Amino acid sequence: MKPFYVRELSIYPTGRRRLWLLSIAVLASLIANFETTIATILPLLREDLDMSLEMYGLIAAASVLVGGISAGFGGILSDRWGRVTILVPTLTVTAACNFLLATVDSVSGLFAVRCLMLFIEGAGITITASLVRDFSPRLGRAQAFAFWTWGPVGAAFLASAIAGVTLPLFGNAWQSQAIIMGVVSLVLCAVVIWQIAEPSAALRARVLTKESALSAEEKIDPGKVRELFRHPHLWAHVLGNTGWQILYWTLAIFGQTLLVDAFDVQVATANGIVALGIVLNALAVVVVGRISDRLQLRKPFILAGTIATIVLLGYFVSLMGGDPPGTGHITAVYALVFLAMGVAYVPWMANYSEDAEDVQASLQGAALGLWGMVVRLMIVALLVTAPQVVTAGGWNTWLLVALGGQVVFLASMAAFHGPWRRAHPEVPSSDALAKS
Repeated sequence: MKPFYVRELSIYPTGRRRLWLLSIAVLASLIANFETTIATILPLLREDLDMSLEMYGLIAAASVLVGGISAGFGGILSDRWGRVTILVPTLTVTAACNFLLATVDSVSGLFAVRCLMLFIEGAGITITASLVRDFSPRLGRAQAFAFWTWGPVGAAFLASAIAGVTLPLFGNAWQSQAIIMGVVSLVLCAVVIWQIAEPSAALRARVLTKESALSAEEKIDPGKVRELFRHPHLWAHVLGNTGWQILYWTLAIFGQTLLVDAFDVQVATANGIVALGIVLNALAVVVVGRISDRLQLRKPFILAGTIATIVLLGYFVSLMGGDPPGTGHITAVYALVFLAMGVAYVPWMANYSEDAEDVQASLQGAALGLWGMVVRLMIVALLVTAPQVVTAGGWNTWLLVALGGQVVFLASMAAFHGPWRRAHPEVPSSDALAKS
């Protein structure tokens, strides 16, 4: 017997119904990311708990490690038990944990609460990616994942915007943000529970090029997870993008701290800079996703976005270490880095999903869970290593490491499947025209 909140579809939704369910999946992604955001209050939290950057790195690494384990198993279980069965409880319980976070008054308390939150959240985020794939035929896959990135990107923007406005109202008390995140997340969870649905296992196992009404009355092959491990191009996707994610997660976790430390800006100003970068990223992923879908091309956009990111990041690093440039200059370069990352990311997600789908369509959750687990293992290494590198050589040194990750991603593209150029429709031969 399935839980009361599970609504299973036996006919693939089309038109407005599909778009509405896709938007609910995106909302779930936003909640999953928003309710665990801590970057907006990290400078204040460190000061209040007298916690060094290295100590926070170790705490965050341990919590992300348990989240990575959860992500791997969550993806596999969602293929077997269904997406919504696992997703709804993870969202709701993690949201409630924010009220527990607001009571933290010691480093050990922060460690315990963050491990609990990230363990629950790990499964939820990868499941939202699987759910977005389930509601996105290939002709709209990149744009669908563009909206999915509004989950992490939108969560970071929402948290930064709220912090920028409300922190001064509450005397810069970081506890206020934990309570606000808990309240907002629970309200949004209620919307998800009310509206969410998922395709049946048979529908999830189909490879759809475009919208069509499909019956679930067919035999499905559940597939075996080890099948994914036999394909080098999938490993190139996972490991290459993990290198790309070093920069993303550096900015997601330490963005405000980096700006405060490297350019001596105020916390509220840093949140405003981050929020603007996120807005540009959110716009870029939608525009590029639409163009990528219309052309049915992924790799040219991945290449262009990655090269632009490398160039812009190199320039951003060059601004550190001397006289701090103006706030407008910092804001513009930081925002352009986010924009370039958006150009590369969404086409890559569509490319990876399609390549994994070609191997075994019924293992989408497992493929995305594998990626989520490996990325979280990288985040663990980042959280342990980055504070030590920053202490020894400054943020510019660590960002050079992140730049190296972009280069690794660029090199991994050689193994990705998919065309570089748009296929031209074949012109019918004279014989074919004569027979018609």
